[in-house]
Amino acid sequence: MNVSGRIPREFINELLVRVDIVDLIDSHLPLKKTGANYVARCPFHTEKSPSFSVSRNKQMFHCFGCGASGNAISFLMDFNHSDFVEAVEDLAAFVGVDVPRETASSSYQVEPKKQDLSQLYSVMEQVAAFYVQQLRSSVDGKKAVEYLKARGISGTVANDFMLGYAPTQWKSLLEQFDAKTLMDCGLLGSNDNGEFYGRFRGRLMFPIRDRRARIVGFGGRVLDDSLPKYLNSPETALFSKGKEVYGLYELLAKNSKPARILIVEGYMDVIALAQFGIPYSVAVLGTAASRVHLDLLFRFTSELVFCFDGDSAGQTAAWRVMESAFASLKDGKSCRIMLLPPQHDPDSLIREQGLSGFTECIETALPLSDYFFGHFTNVLNLSETEGRAQLVSQAKPYLEKLPESVFKEMMLERLKKLSGLATLEVLENTPTVSQKQNQQQRPEQGRPALQRRTLALLIQHPELVSIIEQREINWDCLKFEGVEKFTSILQVILHEKPANTGALLEYYRNHKDEPIIKRLESLQLEIPAGNEAAEFSGALDKLFAQSMDERSNLLLKLKTTGLTLQEKEQLRELFNTK
Repeated sequence: MNVSGRIPREFINELLVRVDIVDLIDSHLPLKKTGANYVARCPFHTEKSPSFSVSRNKQMFHCFGCGASGNAISFLMDFNHSDFVEAVEDLAAFVGVDVPRETASSSYQVEPKKQDLSQLYSVMEQVAAFYVQQLRSSVDGKKAVEYLKARGISGTVANDFMLGYAPTQWKSLLEQFDAKTLMDCGLLGSNDNGEFYGRFRGRLMFPIRDRRARIVGFGGRVLDDSLPKYLNSPETALFSKGKEVYGLYELLAKNSKPARILIVEGYMDVIALAQFGIPYSVAVLGTAASRVHLDLLFRFTSELVFCFDGDSAGQTAAWRVMESAFASLKDGKSCRIMLLPPQHDPDSLIREQGLSGFTECIETALPLSDYFFGHFTNVLNLSETEGRAQLVSQAKPYLEKLPESVFKEMMLERLKKLSGLATLEVLENTPTVSQKQNQQQRPEQGRPALQRRTLALLIQHPELVSIIEQREINWDCLKFEGVEKFTSILQVILHEKPANTGALLEYYRNHKDEPIIKRLESLQLEIPAGNEAAEFSGALDKLFAQSMDERSNLLLKLKTTGLTLQEKEQLRELFNTK
């Protein structure tokens, strides 16, 4: 299938109408009917009693525990850890239809033509196969084979990771592919004179595969003492080292939901660990692990273990990754820091201690919380007031960056105990997660404001738009706080006519108003089934009546005491005059 075009919005809308979210979610986790909705234990956080609700009428899911919500596409993205396109393709497969793509001749509005990446993926696959063939059959490739044997790497593991060899005589690639395509793939470079050169020559090759098994880049290791020892693909349309990790595809092929993922520093670390019984390691690609990397890995596991050398450089790297980890930690996620003994890397340590010994090192690695506070307490004297004051001033800024969670509350509580302070300002001013969840689950005191209730009704029952279409409404007569946002959402619903709330939410995906739609979608209105139209019609009448009352009051004041300049402008707006 050609993947170069954009998926038409009309198809996505039709797909969301065709799919029943209850059937979809029930195929992934068992649902139980309760009243008008279906419930289950939330798959996105740990809970003892079900707070995950699915609405057939709205075609939405919402968890009253962790706040997760969305439509059928959102569920597949979260449940399968997939991106948007993958989720749409999976949803289409669920109902047995193909995903169309926009072309220059289609009736859809087409974005400017982008590079056809499918050709580049195909070339990368063929080049990787060429490198494998060179490893197995070429004279120079035997050197790479001997190197792998010396490292104890079996043919099975080499095959799993699709290891290859890039010959010194790189021009054979030009006999199969044109230079521009090879440049676009990052396999060729050019000097100041415009002459091409092979980027990878005489190196053991490590294909970097994304989660869909597509080769997006390569890493190459020399077999002698020349530099650089390792070389990665440059940034291309396919490859960004800040977004990919080595070994993730191979890991997930063995276990789609690993209990933990071990993050190491190099390609050979990943391969050696796989050889000796640790198939759940990955490596970042010549850069520090970023929040993007960690958010990606946390889609597949609840625990990350960072493995570093025990020297000063390893300590520095560990602290740097701790800062990235803090931004990604949410309830139910955890990190550990594993500092290796001196003179060891993962390969040498697992050879020396064996699988059980190495596994024990992983399981006893420092929890991130212990590592964090140890970083300060190892150098500060907490028996002195000055030391405790330094602890607060140095640690608190990091803790304030943590996402709101029980973990953050516990870390701040631990800082209070270590410092001896009775209170910390951040605790006094910030609601706890449990308080926030209680607020979410409690019904709002009294009825929501009229304009909020009216909009929530329409979002939860988009078919009510027909009531608006039957009226001749001058929207400029509506005047209240937030009216611009109110009318902009109303106009979208009038124009798009979404079949259900799930379809409306899809329109607002990644839009600045998406949080508003989600909040109003879950607002408890407590309207008896079948009374929605009458309730909405009455709410509209009240909104316009309020605006008319405001206009009458201003007219009366104009005749008696007079109006201020601001009130005159307000009256003009109410009459919609210039």
